[in-house]
Amino acid sequence: MPMMCAVVFQPQGRLFYADPAELPLAVGDHVLYPTDDGPEVAQVVWAPEWVSDDVAGLPVLAGLATDAHRQDAELSRKKRAAARVAARRLVREHGLPMKIAGVDHVVATNHTTIYFSAPNRVDFRALVRDLAATLHGRVELRQLSARDEARLTGGIGSCGRELCCATFLVDFEPVSIRMAKDQDLPVNPLRISGACGRLMCCLKYEHPLYEEFAATAPSLGSDVSTPDGDGRVVGHDVPGEKVVVRMAADGRVSRCALASVCGSRKAFESRDS
Repeated sequence: MPMMCAVVFQPQGRLFYADPAELPLAVGDHVLYPTDDGPEVAQVVWAPEWVSDDVAGLPVLAGLATDAHRQDAELSRKKRAAARVAARRLVREHGLPMKIAGVDHVVATNHTTIYFSAPNRVDFRALVRDLAATLHGRVELRQLSARDEARLTGGIGSCGRELCCATFLVDFEPVSIRMAKDQDLPVNPLRISGACGRLMCCLKYEHPLYEEFAATAPSLGSDVSTPDGDGRVVGHDVPGEKVVVRMAADGRVSRCALASVCGSRKAFESRDS
């Protein structure tokens, strides 16, 4: 059974999971998390514990962060703040239609990566030269998609919780308008779009339940038999796994468990064929 812990690179930031490598860690400890640019200082927010899931392939922590590592991390934080201010000022001076979304800085190589969003492609060659001269180091600019920008900047969703992409979501899966329709949600961009302006990623979470329900439940308008009597299906309650039925005898509406509702034999045979 493997062990796993979780760390963050900044307070309230996205969780990154790792193999603690038998380090005696506690919440609040600073550790070295492996990245493409080398180990970076992170803080433990979930102490190591045994997990039953298959978590093979997790990054292995490189050890505890020393005072020198923490000083480098603080220097990197100051460099990022200075680079953000300089980048925003130079973007205004060059009159470029772009917005600075985030900054990374590697102290060991004096390499600064600036992330930005823009409606179209931007010619930023002159901007890079001015940034390199201002920051006295190598500078790289990377354009982000709308979803990646939301992941980087974070925020609060319409549910009142922090954005999924900024906390735990690793990969963006395709989300279609069909998923909203299958869940009987209003096809209103203001209701089903996230902070990035794209369809909310959470539409994907419950969609398999709606597909499974649709495959087994009697369709709207079909005649069924229930413990309360015969009637006609007028609605579906997927989260409650119930079928809304209007009774033929008195016209009242009853919410019956899906398992207790029986459709007509003709409908059953046509579905099975």
